[in-house]
Amino acid sequence: MAWAYFDPEYENLSIRINPPRVSVDNSSCNDCTLVKVDSMNKPGILLEVVQILTDLDLTITKAHISSDGGWFMDAFHVTDQHGRKITDNKTIERIEQALGPKGQAADWIKSWPGERVGLHSVGDYTAVELIGRDRPGLLSEIFAVLADLHFNIIAAEVWTHNRRIACVLYVNDDTTYHAVDDPNRLSVMEEQLKHILGGTEDDEHVARTSFSVGSTHVDRRLHQMLFANRDYEGAGGGNETESHGPFRPRISVDPCEEKEYSIVTVKCQDRPKLMFDIVCTLTDMHYVVFHATISSDGPYASQEYFIRHMDGCTLDTEGERDRVIKCLEAAIHRRASEGLSLEVCAKDRVGLLSEVTRILRENGLSVIRAGVSTVGEKAKNVFYVRDASGNPVDMKTIEGLRKEIGRTMMINVKRAPQTSINVSHETSGWAKTSFFFGSLLEKFLL
Repeated sequence: MAWAYFDPEYENLSIRINPPRVSVDNSSCNDCTLVKVDSMNKPGILLEVVQILTDLDLTITKAHISSDGGWFMDAFHVTDQHGRKITDNKTIERIEQALGPKGQAADWIKSWPGERVGLHSVGDYTAVELIGRDRPGLLSEIFAVLADLHFNIIAAEVWTHNRRIACVLYVNDDTTYHAVDDPNRLSVMEEQLKHILGGTEDDEHVARTSFSVGSTHVDRRLHQMLFANRDYEGAGGGNETESHGPFRPRISVDPCEEKEYSIVTVKCQDRPKLMFDIVCTLTDMHYVVFHATISSDGPYASQEYFIRHMDGCTLDTEGERDRVIKCLEAAIHRRASEGLSLEVCAKDRVGLLSEVTRILRENGLSVIRAGVSTVGEKAKNVFYVRDASGNPVDMKTIEGLRKEIGRTMMINVKRAPQTSINVSHETSGWAKTSFFFGSLLEKFLL
């Protein structure tokens, strides 16, 4: 029996007939740039678009989403990280290239350096994923093991939440600077990392080490790792500061019976990449966003999503609604930047991260989030820290730390503000911009 021929390009025919239309408008709004995207609808397109805008270090202040039916129509109000319009021609061209007919979003994401997780995905390096129980000093031990095994860490992203830690590390050999593909050497690394991560096969939060393959956005992968480890379970979905502070997220799920949607409403403190974290979580939970409205009012953000499950069903049970609320609250907390941020710059060398995190540990500091990158011979590391009890860091500790680290490295200390109203760029610039892994890694690869 001979099967009829099927053209593999057929499913892309509608996109070729009706290519995406993108406009970047600086005249309609006084204080932001309006980016409009009209395209054929397809699964995951909203996440792709939001991912591109956030990877370009753009802040989404407002958005209107409509993708019911076969067409996807979005309008995003965006600024740069200083709250200004996007006037740089190169950035505008990259927006149009990434979202427009010259390059589909999915294809552009695959070629975007530094934001993916995968074997050799950022050049001649191996990506290592770690997940396990967090404890004081664990990150220092991880970096020390890699240094002892002669692995050089060229870039890393580390998140902690609800007593879990998730890491994506890009490593290579500290002598040849090539990826390590020796199975024996990788096996030794895996065993030693599993040992310090702890956990047993009977532990529901078992430690895992893997050498990832495939191509996944690094932030999305960290969300997936913590979600799979059920970090959303437990009291309040986070620590006491996050759960009971003045900016605790208010999340609700309500029915919209006349349109057969479930309405997810999120009100919380605004911050960079908030929309990405929410859309990413809904997508990975297999929900489809049909309409959405996003707005910011001073330090607060209000986001409303009209969703259904991929099978077309709404969230009809209390258990489903409660799970979505817990998962979204966890996603918001994972990237929280409360507390103190330490930006440490130094000439790159093997063992640098092990030394810095050891000093932090010896001074009683716990790392709650970290971003590591290397540009040429310069290492740039950002650590968000609290004391070992999860409380704000005493400034005497910071002064002692500055004296110890400042002998051989540059250190910049900034406290994340509790609100973004009337805060000058000079005093809160780093806290506002956070750490943008892709931007630094892109410079390294160019």
